[in-house]
Amino acid sequence: MRELFYSAICTLRASALGTGALLCLAFSASVSADGQNQLDGMKQEIARQQKQLSDKKQQLNDVQKTLKQQELAIARAAGNIHAAEQKVDGLIRSISQLEKEQQALLQRQIGQRELLKELLTSQYKMGKSSPLANLLGESDPARLDRMAIYASHLSQARSHALDELAATDTELQLKKHQLSEQRNEQQTLLSQLKKDRATLLGSQQARKSTVRELQGQLNADKRYLTELKSNESRLITEIAKARKAAEDAARQARVSMDGLGKYKGKLPWPVSGRIRHAYGSPLQGELRWKGMVIGQAVGSEVKAVHGGKVVFADWLRGYGLMVAVDHGQGDMTFYGYNQTVLKKVGDTVQRNEAIALVGDSGGQESPGLYFEIRRKGTPTNPQPWLTR
Repeated sequence: MRELFYSAICTLRASALGTGALLCLAFSASVSADGQNQLDGMKQEIARQQKQLSDKKQQLNDVQKTLKQQELAIARAAGNIHAAEQKVDGLIRSISQLEKEQQALLQRQIGQRELLKELLTSQYKMGKSSPLANLLGESDPARLDRMAIYASHLSQARSHALDELAATDTELQLKKHQLSEQRNEQQTLLSQLKKDRATLLGSQQARKSTVRELQGQLNADKRYLTELKSNESRLITEIAKARKAAEDAARQARVSMDGLGKYKGKLPWPVSGRIRHAYGSPLQGELRWKGMVIGQAVGSEVKAVHGGKVVFADWLRGYGLMVAVDHGQGDMTFYGYNQTVLKKVGDTVQRNEAIALVGDSGGQESPGLYFEIRRKGTPTNPQPWLTR
């Protein structure tokens, strides 16, 4: 517009002055070049800001990838620790039982040795009495027959006692070997547990730094809101995939898959704890919580609220390590922020069965469980479904 205005003035002046037309044209060209320079400058600034925005988005994606790797490492270590602890508990019980059996065998061995001692003493005495009877001219055939029969029974009893003692000795040696092996296995497991705990601690320390960086990048409300909306979109995408998997799983399920409809108010809590965020409470801007967050210590067991099939068990941006269980009839439950998952896709789970361990994955600042119920893809308030 400014160039057109100066051009019009120059045209009027040129017609009035004649020879001034050349000067006017030069001035118009100068003004036009100035406007073009401003336009180019604006384009460069827009391009710079777009690149800066793209760089920040890439940085955020890189941090999220780092967070995912660290939280998956934590999950592996925590899963190993949980499995090893359960195995150690089993070994402790087994060792205790073996020790009791060993004590019983030792007592049996003592009894068998005492019996054998008595039998050998009786046999020795009987052997001493036979020559004396011959010397004194013992000639009663009936008495001699009875002594022969008694001697035969005594010999058989001694042989049987020796066999039993040998069997007890063998069994005792076997128990000692089993005890030794199980104690060695226990020590190996305890040593591995120590290493896994060190690995877990290292991963957790690295994760803290990454979470701080992530929070710093999301400190602008608008960016945080965009991230939350993206997380919701990711969840909806995964739900669509999971529903298809659920339909396939339902045909092979060995659980009832009867849905949650008739269990409203009767479902057990997935974890016990204080509700930190209730369903429908403000999340950010116009967004509200689609599930609820229950505070609980890291490593606590997360229980399935009803029987069903696991259709998702993986890390999902914004929700960390998540497990989704299909219960049939379009009903699904979601368990997020876990430290590790104990089930894999396709597993059948029963009511109150442990499916994960509480954590703070997904970039959460404090541990807890994100719990959500969806019916035919629509989130619903979980609280009325749980036992009061």
